[in-house]
Amino acid sequence: MPSKKALVRRPSPRLAEGLVTHIQREKVDADRAMEQWEAYVEALRTHGWETVEVDPADDCPDSVFVEDTVVMFRNVALIARPGAESRRPETAGVEEAVAGLGCSVNWIWEPGTLDGGDVLKIGDTVYVGRGGRTNAAGVQQLRAAFEPLGARVVAVPVSKVLHLKSAVTALPDGTVIGHIPNMDAPSLFDRFLPVPEESGCHVVLLGGDKLLMAASAPKTAELFADLGYQPVLVDIGEFEKLEGCVTCLSVRLRGLYS
Repeated sequence: MPSKKALVRRPSPRLAEGLVTHIQREKVDADRAMEQWEAYVEALRTHGWETVEVDPADDCPDSVFVEDTVVMFRNVALIARPGAESRRPETAGVEEAVAGLGCSVNWIWEPGTLDGGDVLKIGDTVYVGRGGRTNAAGVQQLRAAFEPLGARVVAVPVSKVLHLKSAVTALPDGTVIGHIPNMDAPSLFDRFLPVPEESGCHVVLLGGDKLLMAASAPKTAELFADLGYQPVLVDIGEFEKLEGCVTCLSVRLRGLYS
């Protein structure tokens, strides 16, 4: 039967050396980060997700942000080519993991760059952020990989934040949520709901009406609860210091057959 699997990768001992692009660097508590990661993984499991741990990449400080290494569409795994050269060694372990799950594997090739955090899927529509980490060649290659599978690929400019999904994600009904000061072009989205907090625009759809989101966005959680959703809050403060959010700590694979 179809299963819900989530790829996760435990934090590197060098996490505190992770890249920071759009925010000021803060000191990261590695022990606290590990506790937060374990609680995040437990939240996925509690809500019906089987977690698959990718082999650690201890020499790669940003490797916990596993979403950036691969983009899934149907049963095809498109292995990313991160825009930050220091992150490219992260992809090998992820490729091994998705191949082991029976996925068909494709790749982004030079000169293309693509970070998975720049890709937001809503049904068969695939929004891809064109910005600091994802270039035009990467967008073209993603289009070539997924359009034959039935995807509609829409490129979106990103200049104010690290990734497209640093600015927007979507609710279960397809409504895009975002924090307007971080967005380049809100009008590109058919249905859009602004949220009051920067960290409130990131949700992981756990299934049904449950939304995994950061504890740092209580006003947004209240908004979602008023709309009939059930926010599931996790503290990811140490990862937020590195421009991380709830989406980038896992890769959700829906509908794979086990």
